[in-house]
Amino acid sequence: MPQPPGLNDAERRLWAAFPTGDTVVLGDDRPAGPLPDRIVRAETITRLLLGAQDPRPGAVAAVRLRGAYIMGQMDISGGSVEYELRLEDCRIVEEPDFSNAGTRELRFARCWMPGFDGGGLRADGYLSLSGSQIDGEVRLPRAQLAGGLRMNGTTITASDPEKWALFSGGLVVEVGTFIRDAQITGGVRFVGARMNGGLFMEGTTLTNPGRLALDAMNMVVEDAAEFSRGFTALGTIRLRSGRFNGILSFSRARLDSGDPARMALHASHIQADELLLWPEERIKGRVSLSYSRIDLLMDHPSVWPDELYLNGMTYETLRGAEFKDRLSWVSRDKEFHLQPYEQLAAWYHGIGHDDLARKVQLAKLRARRRRLNPIGKAWNHLLDWTVGFGYRPWLAFAWFASLLAIGTTVFSIEHPRPVKPRDELPAFHALIYTLDLLIPLDTFGQQLSYDAVNWSRWVAYGLVTTGWVLATALIAGTARVLRPSTGAR
Repeated sequence: MPQPPGLNDAERRLWAAFPTGDTVVLGDDRPAGPLPDRIVRAETITRLLLGAQDPRPGAVAAVRLRGAYIMGQMDISGGSVEYELRLEDCRIVEEPDFSNAGTRELRFARCWMPGFDGGGLRADGYLSLSGSQIDGEVRLPRAQLAGGLRMNGTTITASDPEKWALFSGGLVVEVGTFIRDAQITGGVRFVGARMNGGLFMEGTTLTNPGRLALDAMNMVVEDAAEFSRGFTALGTIRLRSGRFNGILSFSRARLDSGDPARMALHASHIQADELLLWPEERIKGRVSLSYSRIDLLMDHPSVWPDELYLNGMTYETLRGAEFKDRLSWVSRDKEFHLQPYEQLAAWYHGIGHDDLARKVQLAKLRARRRRLNPIGKAWNHLLDWTVGFGYRPWLAFAWFASLLAIGTTVFSIEHPRPVKPRDELPAFHALIYTLDLLIPLDTFGQQLSYDAVNWSRWVAYGLVTTGWVLATALIAGTARVLRPSTGAR
């Protein structure tokens, strides 16, 4: 087909190269300036993509252009494109519009542009913005990218603080989403996205302090979600209700909400085969894993924030922290909840550490004090000191033995006086008399036959009182231990 009239030299070269898919090089410096021999109108590119030029038989037609200064808007909205578009080192003056279009491969490599609209885009190949600088918003709501999404080394700066730097909802990427070593200022929205080939954001920095750096609620990721190896989020990462069929990794990352009162990582109600929460430094901001289901959780005490919400979370395996650290781990919620302790105790019981499971139950009951009234706190302390809430009954026997020794010594020095006739009076024995005082029942007949005198009477009163307290505490503690637990799973 002959070239249409009105084309400049650069456009004529592009028109001639299209049927064979040859690359037209107008310059190698970046970004391209508005020099006459480098100007290409977006209208010319649009016409070629929409079939204004016939392909050459035996060749693969494509628009491949390097070093161009592209004026006007590439408006392919609603169109159907059968050819590849590859722009390298180009300056695109107006935001390309590929909304609701069907295309092949789209590649904008090391380009400068004021934004990109791909809402509803259906691409049989991949969409690549790698190495590009975008001063505006990249929009990909409802986009379907069969060949993947590539934004490695891309710089996106939202032009308006109230807008997203990368906006999508319902995005589907079949092969893989690669956003490595990128710099994104403004929020990234992946709400409801489905990443069937994984999400890889190693080395990327998301900057939106005090706001959402990444909103990925209800996102589904197959294979792996890598927020690792230098990944930095200055703002909140929200993954609530996400599903990760593989690893969710924050290894050697940096998480900083920008405000200690805000969430650094909001990952409640998620499902993950493996969560690796081991950034390079302590997480700055709060973390929520509430009501999540995680098969394997690997983390470390050095990175835990002051506020950590674990209520409702279940897991199969824990790695990375010792027992004493896990007790601190479940207590970092400012509000007391039974379930994190029950879950941790169940896990230790499941791996055969019943002694540690009992210690977790003790820690649970001690932590519970902070929401009791003064009388409840006093009783809680008493159960703790005397019988360890029933988990350490040997404490009661230790108290009993100590009091028995004290009473035996006292009544050996200060004999009680008899209160029965001599012919009904059993022989006095200090040890047996002390046992009768400590045991709430008159077992040996000594307590009813003899009465302490002088100062030893106060010792007797104390032994009787302490005996009742120990018996009551032992019964209450044993009943607490034997009561069925409902909060472990």
